[in-house]
Amino acid sequence: MATGEVLIVGGGITGVAAALALAERGVGVRLIERDRLAAMGSGWTLGGVRQSGRDPAELPLARAAVARWAELDARLGGRPGYRRRGNLRLARDEAEVETIRALAATQAAAGLDIALLDGEAARRIAPALSRDILAASFCRDDGHADPIAAVTALADEAQRLGAQIESGVAATALTTRGGAVTGVETNAGRREADCVVLACGLHAPALLAPLGLDLPIAARIVLVLQTTPAPPLFEQVFGVANADCAGRQEIDGRLRVTTGVSDWKGDATGWTADSIQPRARDVATLIARAGAILPALHEARVARVWGGLIDLTPDGLPALDAPCPGLVVASGFSGHGFGIGPVSGEIVADLVTGAASPFDLAPFRLARFSTARGPAAPLTLHG
Repeated sequence: MATGEVLIVGGGITGVAAALALAERGVGVRLIERDRLAAMGSGWTLGGVRQSGRDPAELPLARAAVARWAELDARLGGRPGYRRRGNLRLARDEAEVETIRALAATQAAAGLDIALLDGEAARRIAPALSRDILAASFCRDDGHADPIAAVTALADEAQRLGAQIESGVAATALTTRGGAVTGVETNAGRREADCVVLACGLHAPALLAPLGLDLPIAARIVLVLQTTPAPPLFEQVFGVANADCAGRQEIDGRLRVTTGVSDWKGDATGWTADSIQPRARDVATLIARAGAILPALHEARVARVWGGLIDLTPDGLPALDAPCPGLVVASGFSGHGFGIGPVSGEIVADLVTGAASPFDLAPFRLARFSTARGPAAPLTLHG
């Protein structure tokens, strides 16, 4: 159990939610971020808060997160922009219809309020959808929040309760003594801590490797396009059966659409905003793909286009573990960590303080990667 200061590395949704959860428990906490808050996954994500399409191991976290988001949004004066308007996963051909049918049946058996709709029923919920949509699953309890606003609001609340947050401070190595982690070397000098939390995604494996801990993460890239404000079109988050496109309309009317996950050959730990900027042909592909689902996109004016990197683990599940004294790992969320962020933060706080978690954490242990690995997890709806 941590009795002194906890140092969190990483200023995404998991890091700031953990800072808040620890501060609420009276634990001294400092968070360092190499760039700015929500610089990576928590900034480019659609902001989906979904239960549908989750791995069975992750589903209990996602279900609990729905309640947490409503509470947090009220507590933070609506700043996170949480809306519970549902999630549509769409089918564009007969093969995708079968995929959606199987998804709906599996998720309903797991207890989700999820319905299988034909194309006409899907358009009654979201009239802006293309006539080419043949079917959809609809989980009415899913929703979305504003990614950067949510991270900022959580960070502000954590600071109000005493947490300290520093941007522009990069962790370069973990310090140890007698088999326990004692702090972090940074570009601004050594920081001692009673416990270190690695919530830094793609940067976590290099920090863990000198300790003999394996967190296999592959960098993948997602393209994001955002328009200027458009008239109200739909309130749900949408995705497609093969996960090659997703989108939603933000509170201020801007459309935000993303591609599926693609390979990326760049430096996962030395990325820059320029190095992940998309190519023109990739933008054209996204517009064509998303426009076939949402024809109004073709009439919208483009405001921004950018890329975001995903910290993809072999099984598509995060590492949530305390593998040695003084260390907690919360990384590898594989592109769908935003929605469960508040719950992940509470799990981190439990691991730091030694409190019993209400969740089964066995599927998220770091040691699972030291055993023989099966095939890589299939790509799924991110956000």
